[in-house]
Amino acid sequence: MYLVGLTGGIGSGKSTVAARFVELGAHVIDADVVAREIVEPGTPGLAAIVDRFGAGVLDADGALDRPGLAAVVFGDDDARADLNAITHPRIGERIAERVAAHAEAEADEPRQRIVIVDHPLLIETGQAEAFPAVVVVLAPDELRRERLVSSRGMDPDDVAARMRAQADDDARRAAATHVITNDGDRGHLRQQVDAVHASLRAAADAPPAA
Repeated sequence: MYLVGLTGGIGSGKSTVAARFVELGAHVIDADVVAREIVEPGTPGLAAIVDRFGAGVLDADGALDRPGLAAVVFGDDDARADLNAITHPRIGERIAERVAAHAEAEADEPRQRIVIVDHPLLIETGQAEAFPAVVVVLAPDELRRERLVSSRGMDPDDVAARMRAQADDDARRAAATHVITNDGDRGHLRQQVDAVHASLRAAADAPPAA
């Protein structure tokens, strides 16, 4: 198994990049999906969040009101730290389980799998060093804001708060082994992803160092 970290700021187009990697045959573990799973109704993660933030973070069906919770934590550094302390270890454990499952399944395969962990906070959580390759998706801040406000309908103040809570591009570049810049058309983005995948495939297929 050749393990790759994929990250990028909100609105950078990381999900589009991940989807193309899947088309090219890579296996993707999506940390955002895992983050939703560990706070589903009945989970210890959701119970811990309610203990910290109160039942007001639940919707009428007893599920987590994610926008409501986000409105609380992205304006309060201490609250966000408390939420991260609840969710990050659980997300990490679930991702580790899935990586291990991929490694076990690879035993009968003739070549290494490329397994990509798509994680928006790979840099912020200090996990980048655990990956032999880290792919970072970058886009200009103004373009990211425009995408989030116009395409997702997000409030500009909410966008600004979320961007401030994430690592800056200098920190992302410092951790990257591969950089994809998503500031042009879809065709150009696809070409970059294909080139990075070819590089990852070559590294995965290379004989181990003596």
